[in-house]
Amino acid sequence: MKASDLLVKCLENEGVEYIFGVPGEETLDLMESLRTSSIRFILTRHEQAAAFMADAYGRLTGKPGVCISTLGPGATNLLTGVADAFLDKSPLVAITGQADLKRIHKESHQYIDIVEMYRSVTKWNGRVDLPDVIPEMVRKAFKVAATEKPGPTHLELPEDVAAMEVGEMYRTMIEPIHPRRSSPDRQSLRKAAELIEQASFPLILAGHGVVRKAAGNRLRTFAELFCIPVVTTFMGKGGITAESRTCVGTLGLAQDRQIADVFSRADLIIAIGYDLVEYAPKNWNPKLDKKIIHIDFTTSEVDLHYVPEIEIISDVRETLELLQGVMSTNKTCELLISARRDFVEDFERLGTVDSWPPQPPRIIYGIRKVLGPDDILISDVGSCKFWAAKFYPVYRNNTFILSNGFASMGFALPSAIVAKLINKERNVVALCGDGGFLMNLQDLETACRLGINIVVVIFNDNGYNLIKWKSEKKFGTSFGVEFSNPDFVRLAESFGAVGVKLQSSNQFEDVLRDALSKTVPVIIDVPIDYSDNEMIYRLL
Repeated sequence: MKASDLLVKCLENEGVEYIFGVPGEETLDLMESLRTSSIRFILTRHEQAAAFMADAYGRLTGKPGVCISTLGPGATNLLTGVADAFLDKSPLVAITGQADLKRIHKESHQYIDIVEMYRSVTKWNGRVDLPDVIPEMVRKAFKVAATEKPGPTHLELPEDVAAMEVGEMYRTMIEPIHPRRSSPDRQSLRKAAELIEQASFPLILAGHGVVRKAAGNRLRTFAELFCIPVVTTFMGKGGITAESRTCVGTLGLAQDRQIADVFSRADLIIAIGYDLVEYAPKNWNPKLDKKIIHIDFTTSEVDLHYVPEIEIISDVRETLELLQGVMSTNKTCELLISARRDFVEDFERLGTVDSWPPQPPRIIYGIRKVLGPDDILISDVGSCKFWAAKFYPVYRNNTFILSNGFASMGFALPSAIVAKLINKERNVVALCGDGGFLMNLQDLETACRLGINIVVVIFNDNGYNLIKWKSEKKFGTSFGVEFSNPDFVRLAESFGAVGVKLQSSNQFEDVLRDALSKTVPVIIDVPIDYSDNEMIYRLL
């Protein structure tokens, strides 16, 4: 058995279903080993897309997604998606090829130190210098990637090592182990209960950790029982259903109404599964006057604006269940009722305005109206992301996905492909700006080749609107943000997909329903009116 065969056997042992990537000369042995394996290789048209797919797979399944590339430019292309998984806490294992060991000590064709380059965007990474260590290194890569907080790991496989024979005694698989996190200590629970009961206005800030560990039902029970309003981060959307009377919306922009009407009055913030990268605490605790309870899988980051009174380090679901058992005071909150009413009414009122071109709320309202509660919306980065993150109600866990921490454009299309690949019974919509869509449009061919019906809704305004908007707010003008677009209908057709250009706002729902009924990918080109982006600050 050669080393590449052993590596693939180890991947099978880890339960890997798919590998996303682009092959190269230095991965020929690995590709030949994959050819006869049980793992399905998904050829992408760009390594960045492969890493985004592995990122999305990790978020949607909780298991590390796997992506591969060759050395040099393949590895650098892969890096953006790996970095995205790093900041958004997605379990991912990246595998890159490398030159022969005998030439990596000197200047050599396409050689760069990939392990060193990946060090800052992975939890752990290493080079396979000997085939005998493959079982240990693969098991470690998957264990570290999946352990809270999850994230990417990386293995480099030089081409000469991949072809080496493995000794008989080193072919033994190491079975995956899933350790259980210890329960929270009772003293911390009692202290947290006292702080909540003493607070005049406690507020729950739910982050991505709630989504990642499917703790939404437990959070809803806790919040509704004690009448505590819940605000989610962008990554935390779906951590509590928008149907809950305690859900008062989402924060992710400074100076929006949630901060003015809710956070400014709160004297205690119960941060659950929250990472500072999701939304900086200086934005909601600028005066350092909030008491904070930190409930998460790991200890808090050190930040002047985030100094918890108590930290409960444990599984968030179990913590909420046990905390509920030691609390005794139910609270009532008129502000919660008022904020919840505004949250629902704003969505209904602004989402039904049939202006032309439509403003973002009209299209997002239409998407929500057509998609079922278990269907999936994936947002790209740009103005469309802020509108969707603030405005789109989410009813089920992990049904709204976006790139937040690294905020990488081009995320939505590849992620939508993998979402549909592993959820064939669900509808999947990717919401993109015209700039973000063109970052990875080549993988529309991947969707067509796989026969996957996803719908891509493009907000078309011929420019990088988010940067234009921010530049105009800061300087009163903008520069270097406008471009021209192709005919998206003809572009879609050239790939073998279907293209539709929206002609009126009131047709959108019918156009989307028809698109979801197709057997091929569909692009809906939506001319968009971003003239009132300031409305985002007034919503929710």
